Amino acid sequence: MARPSLYPDTREHILATGEGLIHGRSFTALGLTELLSEAGVPKGSFYHYFKSKEDFGVAMLTRYFSGYRERVGGLLTDDSVGNGRERLLAYFQQWLDNHARCEAQSCLAVKLAAEVSDLSEPMRVALDEGMLAIVQRLAACIREGQADGSIKPQLPPDDTAYALYSLWLGAALMYKTQHSLRPLQAAMIHTQGLLLPCSAA
Repeated sequence: MARPSLYPDTREHILATGEGLIHGRSFTALGLTELLSEAGVPKGSFYHYFKSKEDFGVAMLTRYFSGYRERVGGLLTDDSVGNGRERLLAYFQQWLDNHARCEAQSCLAVKLAAEVSDLSEPMRVALDEGMLAIVQRLAACIREGQADGSIKPQLPPDDTAYALYSLWLGAALMYKTQHSLRPLQAAMIHTQGLLLPCSAA
């Protein structure tokens, strides 16, 4: 018997169940039998929505980044948070706070980037496209900060955004190996330096 679902359709239910399972292990280690058993759906339902496990992985990453942009990236466009610099610092502070509350498992991109990039080209592309979309949103907020006078122009916005996102991804990976907030705290210090206010000398 299928288990009750909080999600509007079977496809969404399978994706959400798979993401939850992968947080506790690797994508490679996730078996289809386990996924279907946990989701309470027959094998036919899986292959109705996904051609393969790899296709499922691509859909899961696409879903993750879409939700991430709505859930967290909204900080970067919310004028009520403050000016461009304040919105960027709030975004990265939330990243740090999530790790401090032991919610680092929510970052599926960090967990899967190293594992699947060499194993699945479609999943690598999904990761790349999702990450680049975040970098573009960061760059747009940096431009707004320069325009509103809250961020001192130093490097081109696109370069600064790329550097910032790379910095934080690296810090998140180091957090996983060290179980310490120090890499993220150091990333915040460097972030403040890359986003100097216009009043800085």
